[in-house]
Amino acid sequence: MDVSAATGSNVSEIEAPFLVQDFVEGNVDYKGRPVKRSESGGWRSASFIIGVEISERFAYYGISSNLINYLTGPIGQSTASAAANVNAWYGAGSLFPLLGAFLADSFLGRYRTIIVASLIYILGLGILTLSAVLLSFNSSDCQDAGNIIACSPPEIQIIFFFFALYLVALAQGGHKPCVQAFGADQFDVQDPAECKAKSSFFNWWYFGMCSGTMIALSVLNYIQDNLSWGLGFGIPCIIMAVGLTVFLLGTTTYRFRVNSDETSPFIRIGRVFLRAGRNWRTSSSAISIEEESQGFLPYQGSQQFKFLNKALLTPNGSKEDGKVCSINEVEEAKVVFRLFPIWATCLVYAIVFSQPPTFFTKQGVTMDRSISPSFEVPAASLQSFISLSIVVFIPIYDRVVVPIARSITGNSSGLTTLQRIGTGIVLSCLTMVISALVEMKRLETAKAYGLVDKPKATIPMSIVWLIPQYVLFGVSESFTMVGLQEFFYDQMPSELKSIGLSVYLSIFGIGSFLSSFLISAIEKATGGDGRDSWFSNNLNKGHLDYFYWLLTALSTASLIAFLYFAKSYIYNRRNIV
Repeated sequence: MDVSAATGSNVSEIEAPFLVQDFVEGNVDYKGRPVKRSESGGWRSASFIIGVEISERFAYYGISSNLINYLTGPIGQSTASAAANVNAWYGAGSLFPLLGAFLADSFLGRYRTIIVASLIYILGLGILTLSAVLLSFNSSDCQDAGNIIACSPPEIQIIFFFFALYLVALAQGGHKPCVQAFGADQFDVQDPAECKAKSSFFNWWYFGMCSGTMIALSVLNYIQDNLSWGLGFGIPCIIMAVGLTVFLLGTTTYRFRVNSDETSPFIRIGRVFLRAGRNWRTSSSAISIEEESQGFLPYQGSQQFKFLNKALLTPNGSKEDGKVCSINEVEEAKVVFRLFPIWATCLVYAIVFSQPPTFFTKQGVTMDRSISPSFEVPAASLQSFISLSIVVFIPIYDRVVVPIARSITGNSSGLTTLQRIGTGIVLSCLTMVISALVEMKRLETAKAYGLVDKPKATIPMSIVWLIPQYVLFGVSESFTMVGLQEFFYDQMPSELKSIGLSVYLSIFGIGSFLSSFLISAIEKATGGDGRDSWFSNNLNKGHLDYFYWLLTALSTASLIAFLYFAKSYIYNRRNIV
């Protein structure tokens, strides 16, 4: 709707020229008409969009936060296999946004893509609920022995479960790059007040997202562990349907951007790289001063963009209308190309990001979780401390840290986005150090009480010991995750915002796959021949502490690389249209 409806609008139909200044340039309403600033966009529209995001995060974390316990429980997988499968699923869910962004920017528009993705989400959650109910019937005769199931469900039911699970991942792929970009689109950067509000939007967006996550972790994990997995999966399905309804209610207030170029941005960028590759092979690698003076190159003829500059030339080095890429197209490709070093150096952060719902949770299962003689805290619920720390810290950051930093740096946002990302990476390194030390303490306690060979026994060490690493990781997210979202949104041209957010999400997709690969490689290298691997099903014989120290070292190395590239990065302030 935000593309096709927009192209048919006619501003000349406005009968009151003196009110033109109230219309938002480059935007239309849901019927394709020029849209008034006073009657659309801003926080009135963003609140509906944040509402559907809260519902989506409730649904997603209602499934993902306790998934490793479902895989090692009713599905009957080993700890290492379950962790690898969880990471692979996370990875798919974070890479599908590239497909979602392509469909949104090329065909459907963000609004329609959100609706289609939400419907697929509801379908996937419904099938997942059905699979859990069917699985509970067949597993009723199995004996639960400390999260290790004595019998496995039929293979067809496992396939049915994973089909539903990846359907949810596919739906998230359409949801994630579009909802946030569509929310940010409701703020006009040409208006000073709305431009300032958009900076706060990313903070409060993450605040709302984490609120939904925290509620899910507080409620659903208890239901899944103590009542029914079917009910624990069914409630997110209902909440997602409610979220879609809320989103639709805001339709009349939304602003839809007008695309000035009907060609897909994916096609334009792909054409640049294809043309540059051809010309690089068929022409001299050097670009002459004469060619630059004739206007073949954009305003910067730096060596790092020499390859892309070739797209502006025909193989014989002469201009030929219709057979070369435009300067604007090459500039778009350069924007994407320049983001790669930042993207690559954040991959280790994404590996660390994969640990709370997997190994952090499995650690908690072995520890004393009792609050009273009749109530135990679900281990997965400790992930709520991540969300809680974000919910508490973001208002502090927005109302206290930013004004102080603004007075020092003179930057309207307080810290630059890269400074914010770097701060979060530093905190993630500290999180891994604390995690390793706590795991060493847990292993020492198990040894001191003679529980090393008793995987079902509760180690007399309170699960409260894990809270600091969750809290610190939440504060780290407040810096890095919000910073990455704003960075990849702002540094993209106006028509590539969905691509920017999908590229940001792909960091966590690739990072999750790297985490899965790393776990599998370490499992193979440290296990076998009767040895217990670092990820032994009996964690008391494993060495998660070694794994955490390894991640600390990798995080430190990636931080150094990030600082190197961030120092030389020049922010793109040009709005390429």
